[in-house]
Amino acid sequence: MNRPGVLLPLAVAASALLAIAAAPWALGTPWLAFVFKPLTTVLLIGHALSRGDGPPGMRRWLLAGLVASLVGDVALLWPQQGFVPGLVSFLVAHLCYLVAFTRDTPLLRAAPAAFAAYAVVAGALLAVLWPGVPGPLHVPVLAYVACLAAMAAQAAARAVRVRQPLATRAAVGGALFVGSDALLAFDRFSAPLPAASLLVLGTYWAAQWCIASSLPARSAVLSAPLSAGGAEPAPGTDRTRTAS
Repeated sequence: MNRPGVLLPLAVAASALLAIAAAPWALGTPWLAFVFKPLTTVLLIGHALSRGDGPPGMRRWLLAGLVASLVGDVALLWPQQGFVPGLVSFLVAHLCYLVAFTRDTPLLRAAPAAFAAYAVVAGALLAVLWPGVPGPLHVPVLAYVACLAAMAAQAAARAVRVRQPLATRAAVGGALFVGSDALLAFDRFSAPLPAASLLVLGTYWAAQWCIASSLPARSAVLSAPLSAGGAEPAPGTDRTRTAS
């Protein structure tokens, strides 16, 4: 049995649950969030590091996005003072993910319908939330939503073009990220949600897990040449795109 392959998902899940349990509606112990919220994302970074390279440059950009997300997680431990730094950190994370998803799929051209669909979603969210967004946050929130929607749309476009399970996993991650941030925005700018931390953080870490897991497993990368009798892959193929 691949013990690290079993233990790491369990560690991520346990750490995430403890971070969520810090909320007032659960255990009401803030120190749990200060320990386990960053730890969960650190474990996700470890998960990404344990996987293969994928298309050239993709792993590097995904790791950069996860590190930027970690900075955002720490900033948002202080919801008021850290909101704008956290927003900027996650904006950078989405830009990193966007670049990662262009490593084997051209931006915009692969599936324009995906960008149109996410533009409609982003416009609807802004229309609903805009009255509750303070004036000084209009520009940062608008920029953030645009980057988030572009990232999710590019992930979906890549899944349409590449048609492989790993690319689909990234697209699911992008959609979950949109859902998580929509829940967070509703809770902050519209009306408080019951068990908000469960809804927001649960979908957030599910999104990050899907994105990190869109890199190929190292075992799949290493076994690819062996499956062809040790031969190098033919021109135009990419052995790192094997689904795990």
